[in-house]
Amino acid sequence: MNIAIIGAGAAGLSAAYDLAGLGHQVTVYEAAPNTGGLAAGFKEPHWDWTMEKFYHHWFQSDKDVLGLIDEIGAHDKVLFPRPYTVIHYQGQFYPFDHMFSNMPLFLLRHFPLTDVIRFGLAGAYLKFSSNWKALEQFTADDWLSRRMGSRVYETMWKPLLVGKFGEENYRDVNMAWFWARLHSRTTRLGTFVGGFQAFFDTLAAAVQKRGATLHLSTAVREIAPHEGGGLALHTAHGAVVYDAVLSTTSPRLMTRLTPTLPPAYLSQLNALKSMGAVVMVLSLTHQLSEKGYYWHNLPKEAGFPFLALCEHTNFIPPEHFGGDHLIYCGDYLSPDHDYFRLTEGELLDRFAPSLTRFNPRFERAWVKKVWLFRETYAQPIPPINHSQHIPDIRTPLRGLYFASMSQVYPWDRGTNYAVEIGRRTARLIAGDFNRG
Repeated sequence: MNIAIIGAGAAGLSAAYDLAGLGHQVTVYEAAPNTGGLAAGFKEPHWDWTMEKFYHHWFQSDKDVLGLIDEIGAHDKVLFPRPYTVIHYQGQFYPFDHMFSNMPLFLLRHFPLTDVIRFGLAGAYLKFSSNWKALEQFTADDWLSRRMGSRVYETMWKPLLVGKFGEENYRDVNMAWFWARLHSRTTRLGTFVGGFQAFFDTLAAAVQKRGATLHLSTAVREIAPHEGGGLALHTAHGAVVYDAVLSTTSPRLMTRLTPTLPPAYLSQLNALKSMGAVVMVLSLTHQLSEKGYYWHNLPKEAGFPFLALCEHTNFIPPEHFGGDHLIYCGDYLSPDHDYFRLTEGELLDRFAPSLTRFNPRFERAWVKKVWLFRETYAQPIPPINHSQHIPDIRTPLRGLYFASMSQVYPWDRGTNYAVEIGRRTARLIAGDFNRG
């Protein structure tokens, strides 16, 4: 078959790797000048490693992406440091295993024993139960506040939900989404030697070695049924007809690319809700967290202008970045939020004063360089019984497939589940056409 794939992120490249390996003629189209999608990186001339535009890491339980890395012969390039996560509580930062430990020391120090017991019992259930479908009938707000108690919920889990989904959406998120975060994640975080962009470049080379073609800086304008059979894919260079097309774009872009899809399927795509992401990366002359903390969880009610601060060079040593100390200031926001309109300078004016809360010695003169990245489709919002409303990977148009991070549910977005859905879709495409 002659197959086109739209998007050179983890899903698109994984599908291309498998389909090309089966002997199909595969062409990958990517609008950006590089591979990687939301996990793509950038690099300064004096850096040995790339830095992700939006903070990324793997967990030791991420078997799909780690398995693919093994297949392409890059197992020795995976690193698993043990960074420190901290929680902000009553004006202080406390080392905390976030949601991955069932009985963190933090709770024992600050909460009554009854709260700790409730937390432990509920956490154990979520960690060891696989019945996520029963949980998607409840909102995380309701389930967590009832099972873990209001004190623990208000301190630990509500700030996470509000930070991820905003005041306007956090009450709608179902409990299966939260279950997935606790059920499968580990405290050790992984990366690839050279950064995630190095991983994607390695995967792209493996895809091309199998005979696939990769077109960067090539946006697809339309996908339409061809009167002679197959699907016509239109770019600025004209139209090419393919037997099958896999789109790994956002749902909104998919509706614009394929207006001939039946109204019911288009309605499903349009019903999918998501949050955007705004991330400012700062290069500093000094280490911000002198205690070596990597991930700072920040409750919105504490007055921070962003959801999380990650000091990347407390995860990957600054020696790989020419001695620069690199931090992320990130937030999930509705696409109509002010942060999507402010200039880089205006946003830095909002963010910089808060950095003294991480280090009282911080001065604006520490800032060497600033990068600002924004994406309107970054975090799907899964409501109650979301599994019943996810669009099928097989669209109603024969030969057209759609695989996005909105469909990896109940799992959260990330490269591991992008690899899983990409490879699953590749098997689906191959099986459909083998059956004729």
